Amino acid sequence: MTDPELAEQVAYYRRRAPEYDATSYGDVDAARRRIGELARAMRPTGRVLEIACGTGMWTSALAEHADEVLAVDAAPEALEIARRRTTAANVTFEVADVFAWEPAARFDTIFFSAWLSHVPARRFDDFWGRLARWTTRVLFVDEPAGEEAKESYVRDETVERRLTDGTTFHIVKTFIDPARLKRDLDRLGWTCATRRDDADWPWIYGEAELRTGTTGGCPAG
Repeated sequence: MTDPELAEQVAYYRRRAPEYDATSYGDVDAARRRIGELARAMRPTGRVLEIACGTGMWTSALAEHADEVLAVDAAPEALEIARRRTTAANVTFEVADVFAWEPAARFDTIFFSAWLSHVPARRFDDFWGRLARWTTRVLFVDEPAGEEAKESYVRDETVERRLTDGTTFHIVKTFIDPARLKRDLDRLGWTCATRRDDADWPWIYGEAELRTGTTGGCPAG
């Protein structure tokens, strides 16, 4: 990976992998139950690609609904935890940088949780252009705008994160404004709808569908 900012982001998640579940979810059993409920509501069907699967908290839930799941992440340490956690026979794991990687086939559904907010604005169009080559249906879960106070911003889009050992990293974090996301995706040929999850997490979940006649993430013609 040649982008220094994204390389530091990957390094952060590699180092954070052993403590990720405790620091991100807290009560892992409760989080797993809520993830199962959201997965049932979102219907990740067919051949599913999970981007940035991390420690696999969502992977097993996706596998319950999908024919098969390819779960990818740039952090091999997180993938190792995901492999130990996920016993479903229809799941395959792969280390991949989604900004450079190309799958061998298309997918019925692409899913990612807490990933879109880590995509730099300068990469947004390219990222969704890649997705348009791979699928017509994207499901996502992320943190909405209004939660910025929990982060320590050092500049636009960039926050400083500290691990339990005191090590600090700078990573991309852009909380999701549903209205802005809808406008940006409409410009790229996607129809997007989001809902607020008010049960346990202050997160949003949504679905984007590629409009007919759209290629490469930009309207045809």
